[in-house]
Amino acid sequence: MSSRPVVLVVAAADAEAQAYRGYCLEHMAAHYDIALITPAEPTWERPFIVDWESADPADQAALEEAGMTLARRHRLAGVVTWTEWYLVPVAHLAHRLALPADAVAVMRNCRDKGAARALFARHGVPSAASVSVSTWAEAVDAAERIGYPVVLKPAAHAASIGVVRVDSEQELSTAYVFAAQAADCSAESRQVLVEEYLDGPEVSVECVTHRGQTTAVAVTRKTLGPAPYFQEIAHSVDARDPLLAMVSPAATAAVQALGLTDGIQHVEIRLVRGRPRLIEVNARIGGDLIGDLVHRATGIDLPRAAADLACGRTPDLTPTRQQAAAIRMVYPPASGTLTARRLDGFRAGAAWLERVHWQREPGDEVVLPPQGDMFTSRVGFLITTAPTAALAQQRAEEAHRAVTLHVEPRDQAVARTESAA
Repeated sequence: MSSRPVVLVVAAADAEAQAYRGYCLEHMAAHYDIALITPAEPTWERPFIVDWESADPADQAALEEAGMTLARRHRLAGVVTWTEWYLVPVAHLAHRLALPADAVAVMRNCRDKGAARALFARHGVPSAASVSVSTWAEAVDAAERIGYPVVLKPAAHAASIGVVRVDSEQELSTAYVFAAQAADCSAESRQVLVEEYLDGPEVSVECVTHRGQTTAVAVTRKTLGPAPYFQEIAHSVDARDPLLAMVSPAATAAVQALGLTDGIQHVEIRLVRGRPRLIEVNARIGGDLIGDLVHRATGIDLPRAAADLACGRTPDLTPTRQQAAAIRMVYPPASGTLTARRLDGFRAGAAWLERVHWQREPGDEVVLPPQGDMFTSRVGFLITTAPTAALAQQRAEEAHRAVTLHVEPRDQAVARTESAA
């Protein structure tokens, strides 16, 4: 029998879970025994877990039954998830199992961007004007009051799904349908938010909160894809980034305004005329391997910290590295069928090219917004390291330029099929 504490992890089982969250499970398993709840039978997870139960985390009763079953077999020390859609169900589960956790109401406010905006305003955290609407007519009225351009977004979604910039009333009808369709998929809220457009560079602040004290450990600089959508195409983390000191106060104030007391937070901010304005607070480790970038750049282990906090322990946030890391996403030039993808004429053995991952194979359909999202359009990613963020980003772009993608556009495929018929 192991003497290590047992942490209950609730995680997704989709095709890309290993690529994007495998490092979280691996880092936790280096220090804790892991009992896993996942919708499907584990495959790649097996080397990192000691036990598991299958349940759909969106089914609260099934989730709690799986948790109680594992609690009868193990003395659970804590429970954690890094999946945005599971935050509220896992908070319920933690309280059912009498494990340390923030209140369910606090997690609901984190998931509901409208509720979070209200709390930011109440506590004086610089944010954006925001109106919750449920009809197109209400959206028109809100946009007129706020002033164009505005941003439409689902109140309770993630990964920039359903988020779109609108520059005029003529664009509002299509944009509202786009946002509302994404909002309809949410369990917490089907409202759409009409918000002030914050014009400026976007960053995220990676925070760790223990017993109500928040520490900003890193800042992530972001590159967005073409307007009017907000797809994130690149991130970089530099252990020496001077911007961290400037954005930390706003990030920590936002975490405190929401009432979070223990856990990891991924706080998204825009710099408007050089001043931080809050976009949202995600009460979990950032996606797109941001936690991995933080570890490569600073040595701070956010997955281990998440497990520590879930078990009521004080995390070690001592930096052990001073370098930079970057990730560059690979997207297709158009929607259609991916016919070829490769890395050409490039020093694939370069020590600074840490990882190349393909998540689409030739023959797969790739669909960009507005019909698709990051889950349907992304082909893969590249991770690089360097002494500075500028060089890490330069290396990531160099590797990206060596990527060759061939996509047969949808209209050509349809035309050929009709011709054959």
